[in-house]
Amino acid sequence: MAMPKLSDLTAPLRCAVMALLMTAAPAHPQVSRDPATGARDYLDAHNLARAEAGVAPLVWSERLAGDAETWAAHLAAHDLYDHASLEQRKGQGENLWRGPKESWSAWDKIGFFVEEKHLFRPGQFPEVSRTGRWSDVAHYTQVIWPETREVGCAVVTTSADEVLVCRYWPAGNIWGYPIDPAAQLARR
Repeated sequence: MAMPKLSDLTAPLRCAVMALLMTAAPAHPQVSRDPATGARDYLDAHNLARAEAGVAPLVWSERLAGDAETWAAHLAAHDLYDHASLEQRKGQGENLWRGPKESWSAWDKIGFFVEEKHLFRPGQFPEVSRTGRWSDVAHYTQVIWPETREVGCAVVTTSADEVLVCRYWPAGNIWGYPIDPAAQLARR
């Protein structure tokens, strides 16, 4: 997914995006050996989407990143692409991505989740998709879920692929809860 057009952003957000772009990793980095750099990119990509939606930013959680790494390692070792069970997630939300090794930046990977925004419509979960299928927007709604406060992501590589798992606390996508970022932005 391409980054949003700078001209579509407000002046303060344009400045923030430019600052992030100047410090972001190259478009096709290898898996970061510096956990702080990787964490920053994943966190910043989430928080840009949350800022656009008018919800509070997330903070990085090493605990969630550790849980994400454990599940990503399991998926990579067994050549799987499945969500962990609710018991395995311990109440955490989860987003998954898998793609060719060393082809996508952290921003690109999170961009795949955020790309679902064009199908999102405010409402009471699960009635939040223009298609009528909540699963078409579930990655995006987890990213912008207003009550979520923490995120942790991990990437594990196979010989050909990268497996990304992001974990969220508290989990989003809860049946019966409203998700209307515009209304939350208006209350600020």
